Amino acid sequence: MEQQILRSSQWFAREGKDGFIYRAWLKKQGIPAHELEGKPVIGICNTWSELTPCNSHFRELAESVKRGVIEAGGYPLEFPVMSLGETLIKPTAMLYRNLVSMDVEESVRANPLDGVVLLCGCDKTTPALVMGACSVNLPTIVVSGGAMLTGRHMGRSIGTSDIWRFSEELRSGKMSTEELAMAEAGMCRSDGHCAVMGTASTMACMVEALGLSLPQNAAIPAPDAARKVLAHLSGMEIVKMVRDNRRPSDILTREAFENAIMVNAAIGGSTNFVVHLLAIAGRIGVNVTLEDIDCWSTNIPLLANLQPSGLYFMEDLYYAGGLPAVMNALLPHLHKDCLTANSNTIGDNYRHAVSYNKEVVTSLETPFNNVSGIVVLKGNICEQGAVLKPSAATPRLMQHTGRAVVFEDIDDYKRRIDDPQLEVDENSVLVLKNVGPKGYPGMPEVGNMGLPAKLLAQGVTDMVRISDGRMSGTGFGTVVLHVSPEAAAGGTLAILQDGDMITIDVAGRTLNAAISPEEIARRKAAWQPSYPVAQRGYVQLYQQHVEQAHLGADLDFLKGSSGSDVARDSH
Repeated sequence: MEQQILRSSQWFAREGKDGFIYRAWLKKQGIPAHELEGKPVIGICNTWSELTPCNSHFRELAESVKRGVIEAGGYPLEFPVMSLGETLIKPTAMLYRNLVSMDVEESVRANPLDGVVLLCGCDKTTPALVMGACSVNLPTIVVSGGAMLTGRHMGRSIGTSDIWRFSEELRSGKMSTEELAMAEAGMCRSDGHCAVMGTASTMACMVEALGLSLPQNAAIPAPDAARKVLAHLSGMEIVKMVRDNRRPSDILTREAFENAIMVNAAIGGSTNFVVHLLAIAGRIGVNVTLEDIDCWSTNIPLLANLQPSGLYFMEDLYYAGGLPAVMNALLPHLHKDCLTANSNTIGDNYRHAVSYNKEVVTSLETPFNNVSGIVVLKGNICEQGAVLKPSAATPRLMQHTGRAVVFEDIDDYKRRIDDPQLEVDENSVLVLKNVGPKGYPGMPEVGNMGLPAKLLAQGVTDMVRISDGRMSGTGFGTVVLHVSPEAAAGGTLAILQDGDMITIDVAGRTLNAAISPEEIARRKAAWQPSYPVAQRGYVQLYQQHVEQAHLGADLDFLKGSSGSDVARDSH
């Protein structure tokens, strides 16, 4: 059998001065010469950081990956990239998703790596790392960090979705600050990301559904020993992937993206899935559109009874059989021949999976909810589209007309939302401008605006809300998000005014303001941008080059791939 020529040999098999430098400086870490002779070199891309609590256990997880790489005959080299923690980073971690993807892409391309393991946890780390890896297209496998154990408070289970409930109860006087402190102490009981089907768990499900991870990657809790076992097995698998030259472009076909869209509908995944999947598709060169999200979600019922669309938690999903149980139930709809990281097809990996708890993972015949997926709306407010998650919304508001109550930006909203004089009632439509990719900048998770205090006091629990921003995957409500073009780009959202009548028709997939084309044109002619413009640095670069939400909010110059060719030697 012909000996495979490894990419890393362009460094370590070199003769003369260059090879001397490459090997000698690596050997200073105590590496014997034979470790650099013909073994696949595997990069472990680690987003560990104490500033990213969801990923705080990744040092230990990386050690499990290393053991697997070594067992399979490879040599592991761990390296850091910028880590994004949604809970702490201001103004929003989404602002830096594309920056991290650049970090990953250039770190992988520039170094002597034959394959890479991506350690992902908190929301943006998964899409950022996958986007960067796709632009290099070396053999890649994903290991997610896993969800934390379910929180406990006053005898009941709680998760991140309860934060929004607690906040409204505190504002309405139904919950005291002392009770909130007790809930805070019981919320995060272990390592891991959010315990519900928020964006982090949605992203873990996305990579498994795409075929970029081993089966069961999505749902194993972070503290469970099985998470380390999966990391070890992933370390072994990446060495095989290198030897077989199995790359992301072999796995991420059009059909794989369609599978991921259907799985996302079945699990009640986050609306953030849309901007991240579109960005990944743009990097690997597969044409996926916003309309595809709606198309491939249609007729897929909700099979996973998980918060925020249901009752249970990610820990419960694992005990019920994990994502394999969901994908097994969904197999009649899925493209079963799609290749996965372990060289098996989707059909091979999931045809024998079962649900151990029919309350948590149901079936196509008896789904938890026939309403699922992510709906794409079009209309004069959102010419390029907007999204809504029906399973997290209120059925009576799916067809609704109401008077607009408009906030020009997030600060305007914060100033006025609890003003007793605010002209608003339960039939009003709350509109928030200038929180899109350019306008904030970064497109923060503020779309699920808290309701006016005076309406909370009246017992109102939901209203139609519209913005060009995003919503946390843990959030819920009748919330229209990702309006494109955004207000800062001069979309119709920018010229909406208090009192404009807005109609949402989810069944008809429309969102319109009762404004004539002539009036829209008149207002747009008088419109002046009002969002803050950065004067320097990455944020200025971002604002100048970020694409709109319906394209995935990537930077225009990052779409596509530059490949894995080694840069010219400089020694």
